[in-house]
Amino acid sequence: MLSISSISKTYPNGVRALDDVTIEIPVGMFGLLGPNGAGKSTLMRTIATLQQPDSGNIVFDGIDVLAEPDRLRRTLGYLPQDFGVYPRISAEGMLDHLAVLKGIVSKSERKQLVDALLQQVNLHSVRKKALAGFSGGMRQRFGIAQALIGDPKLLIVDEPTAGLDPEERVRFHNLLSEIGEDRVVILSTHIVEDVADLCPRMAILANGQIVREGVPQTLTAELEGKVWRKAIDRGELAQCRERHRVISTHLRAGRTVVHVVDDSDPGEGFERHSPMLEDVYFASLHEKTPAGNARTTAA
Repeated sequence: MLSISSISKTYPNGVRALDDVTIEIPVGMFGLLGPNGAGKSTLMRTIATLQQPDSGNIVFDGIDVLAEPDRLRRTLGYLPQDFGVYPRISAEGMLDHLAVLKGIVSKSERKQLVDALLQQVNLHSVRKKALAGFSGGMRQRFGIAQALIGDPKLLIVDEPTAGLDPEERVRFHNLLSEIGEDRVVILSTHIVEDVADLCPRMAILANGQIVREGVPQTLTAELEGKVWRKAIDRGELAQCRERHRVISTHLRAGRTVVHVVDDSDPGEGFERHSPMLEDVYFASLHEKTPAGNARTTAA
């Protein structure tokens, strides 16, 4: 169990990235969902002991993370949003080097570990290939391999599927699902589908605050019968926002499909829509920033 209590962080430029964040994260896959700039990466870096918060406490499996960062690092795996590698080194060579840095001094033990990790992430066949020649998906799978060195009990992955094609995204999902069975895995992302597909528990972070948390299916069920949709012309959107609580708009076949939340039928040709996690996400963001900031996506 990872316990995060009253974590706050304000940067020197005055940006309050985290504002009294408190949450309990159990063993298994946990989704931290939020838009860019919500504070997700700041929270991940804080948990990973890469920066100190202004206030608050973090405890993992009896370890006071802020007071004993070295103890946490011995059981931590971290795949940041952007991670660097030596491009001319092979995947096998780079993992061996990182294993040395992790304190694995036995050459035979390192070889066995590196082979096993490359098999696990489906990169063994390209183990001799230079990392510079890896695709985006291959780089992300290599990133998971390096994060798993030392069999960490806490694994943090920050925006891991951003930019991946659909095939690589599915492959990466399968990998995360496999490794998330017996450890705490935090999946930080702005992609709703990643959380919907992988995470039995989740939280939504907006403007540095946790605005919703729980089981995705339960959160979705809370909106049952309250989400309505209608296709309109773009010119009608402003008027629609004045009359209704618009949480999102989708561009489809040249028209704008509007999703609104209302306890009763809003009329005007709206039809009831079975809620999805995306609706929970947008409704939560709308509650945090209610001044008409409905999100727009393409479909």
